[in-house]
Amino acid sequence: MNKCIVSAIVMFVMAWALSFFVHGVLLFADYSVTAGMRPPAEAQALLPYMFLAHALFGAAFAWVYVQGKEDKPWLAQGLRYGIAMACVTVIPMYLIYHVVTPVALVVALKQIGYDTVRVVLMGIVLAWINRK
Repeated sequence: MNKCIVSAIVMFVMAWALSFFVHGVLLFADYSVTAGMRPPAEAQALLPYMFLAHALFGAAFAWVYVQGKEDKPWLAQGLRYGIAMACVTVIPMYLIYHVVTPVALVVALKQIGYDTVRVVLMGIVLAWINRK
């Protein structure tokens, strides 16, 4: 199977699993006391959209990496890529969410921290899959 396809599948699974851990476990208590957040039952009904979002993210995350991969050490390349993608996706997204939704700044900072770690881990695994 093509490495890009394998990479996209692994990135989708990682995005889904790590996001569940971050948002469904680590941040659950914060979300449960935030006014305006969807109750779990209502959110469950919308899971197909979450599935689609993670599939698109995983595929794009893998594709962009494969297109720009250089002949450099894989670990450093994966770290750089994860940090860059966090700066493009995670950090601006949660700062914007803080402004337009009732999420407190402390929760937004937790989201940024946890999801930055998630995306950096994904970058490292992606670089490992696509090493020489």
